[in-house]
Amino acid sequence: MSDAPGNLDWQPALDRPELVAPPTALALEGLGVECLVAPVDPELADTAAFCEAYGVELAESANCVVVEGRRGEATRMAACMVLATDRADVNKTVRKHLEVRKISFASMETATSLTGMEYGGITPIGLPGDWPVLVDQRVADAGWVVIGGGVRGSKIAIQGSDLARLPGAEVIALAQV
Repeated sequence: MSDAPGNLDWQPALDRPELVAPPTALALEGLGVECLVAPVDPELADTAAFCEAYGVELAESANCVVVEGRRGEATRMAACMVLATDRADVNKTVRKHLEVRKISFASMETATSLTGMEYGGITPIGLPGDWPVLVDQRVADAGWVVIGGGVRGSKIAIQGSDLARLPGAEVIALAQV
């Protein structure tokens, strides 16, 4: 079907909405880019285990990290997309970009309740509309990347350049390599 990474049974995501979280399925309808989805063993959803089991290189996998920044009484949520080989520079780059004084990774309860997605499967596709999606330049420059499907039981394959065009996406140098 495509040259998407790994040895997964990739199918057009629009044909398999039951494999992704409800907000992700809804967002896919209007996305207008090629997105593939494949079922995976939920026990193997974490990046290292997934990559080993399904033949995906870490550099072909991108993680979605949800952060929560505060300035005074205001809280600002955002998602950060970095390659699995990298770490997001949350304390400097992301904090400064979001113009917040304090920043941290969102708790599992906060991330799942605000996104409607499962922890360990959160994807930038279908996040709340007022959240910025900070896409690291290395992700935007990648070919196919594998990301979460909104649930632990699936993965999505999408071109890095298409991630950079998601609603709310901003491409910045985000990674610590």
